[in-house]
Amino acid sequence: GDFSGQLLAYLSLGPIFIIVGFVTLIIFKRELHTISFLGGLVFNEGVNWLIKNVIREPRPCEETHSTVTTKYGMPSSHSQFMWFFSVYSFLFLYLRMHQTNNARFLDLLWRHVLSICLVTVALLVSYSRVYLLYHTWSQVLYGGVAGSIMAIAWFAFTQEILTPLFPRIAAWPISEFFLIRDTSLIPNILWFEYTVTRAEARNRQRKLGTKLQ
Repeated sequence: GDFSGQLLAYLSLGPIFIIVGFVTLIIFKRELHTISFLGGLVFNEGVNWLIKNVIREPRPCEETHSTVTTKYGMPSSHSQFMWFFSVYSFLFLYLRMHQTNNARFLDLLWRHVLSICLVTVALLVSYSRVYLLYHTWSQVLYGGVAGSIMAIAWFAFTQEILTPLFPRIAAWPISEFFLIRDTSLIPNILWFEYTVTRAEARNRQRKLGTKLQ
């Protein structure tokens, strides 16, 4: 009968939905930066597992949840995951996706709104781990700090080390076979895909109209 608990329990499934979303996006888009983002999330989870098994701080109520995959709670993996995702997405929105059209106000507005939503979800998921007695406040706090630091480091690594290599990787035969592409030189991929698709649709429509005459 605890509606708040049920809602927070559903929110705590956020990492699963995000991973499924990434896999789906990679299957359909096959873009190297997206693959790198997912790789960062996986690496972040590995670091979390390592820290937990070094510190070995127990969860606040071990007997309450018998289905958890690990008895250690420092730092919170959910908190670290969500803050990695949110901080990396924030950096991507403001540093990677630059303005390319004239709708400056709307462009900034949706970025601000999306950033607020990302932070809100990260806060709610972090809070849910304490509310549902999976973690203490300190475990959630350190998880958020660790995830944020990992996100900044991985974003810098992707931008400075991996991005210059993306054109070479995209040219590999195996990349061409799986249609893996590099869009790192395109400032705003959403705007680019929209304009290219619209132009191609109009071009095909004109050709179709010519054939029907």
